[in-house]
Amino acid sequence: MTDTRLPVAVLGTGAMGRALAGALLDDGRPVTVWNRTPGRAAGLLARGATGAATVPEAVAAGGPVIVCLLDHASVHAILDPAAGALRGRTVVNLTTTTPAEARELASWSAERSIRYLDGAIMATPPMIGGPGAQILYSGPRAVFDAHRDLLDRWAASSYHGDDAGRASLLDLALLAAMYTMLTGFLHGAAMVRSAGLDTAGFAERAAPFLAAMTGTFGSSAAVLDSGDHSGPEQSLEWTAPALDTIARASREQGVDPAPVDLLRALVRQQIDAGHGADDLGRIVEGLRAERSAA
Repeated sequence: MTDTRLPVAVLGTGAMGRALAGALLDDGRPVTVWNRTPGRAAGLLARGATGAATVPEAVAAGGPVIVCLLDHASVHAILDPAAGALRGRTVVNLTTTTPAEARELASWSAERSIRYLDGAIMATPPMIGGPGAQILYSGPRAVFDAHRDLLDRWAASSYHGDDAGRASLLDLALLAAMYTMLTGFLHGAAMVRSAGLDTAGFAERAAPFLAAMTGTFGSSAAVLDSGDHSGPEQSLEWTAPALDTIARASREQGVDPAPVDLLRALVRQQIDAGHGADDLGRIVEGLRAERSAA
């Protein structure tokens, strides 16, 4: 473990960066902050943080460097000019990136003798420092262990292996599931609203139903891992007409069935390939085929 009084530099004081720096200040740690747009750190400065006019000045404060910026390009725009000052230091990147981008940054760091840890935040800014927040990490285990006390100030920290892209992969896969589920809820809400029904009543019915459906994830995962999609309770040939009916009902109500149409296309693809007797999980093979084509 590192000294908990070790100074920390936070690059980026957007909403999440401010939350991260604030949690460290609450813990009594010396924090230096930098942001491309002046003024965003005023609240942190009032609480005792030190402001830096430049990235090298922030890095010179010592200790691990926390990066929380807009995207992959902005990370390079900020770190590239400061690479010399970062030599021998630890960079914890909490910017949302793709797995390939995280691996590229890890390679870039290794070539410059910078210790790199990639993190994926599974929380909103108000959740930082409180219960329910999670941050996934990947990269060298030694770096994660050395700064575990610091990382735990923000959220429940979990380590996911040496591959720097693993945390990002898990983060974005979870978000893909979340956004798709929310899109389905919004589609259903549009359908009931078209008939003058209130969304609140629909939500009361949808929440327990969808929660019950998530309870089947474990058994679905077992099927996916086995690769055996045969003998389901509901086959793709059964599912296809059900999806067609939902699409027709949507159009009757003046609602675009685009979310359902995407699933219909994936189901039809597998039926046309001769897998109509398999379960819905079979569409994963079609999604993997998309990767092969790319």
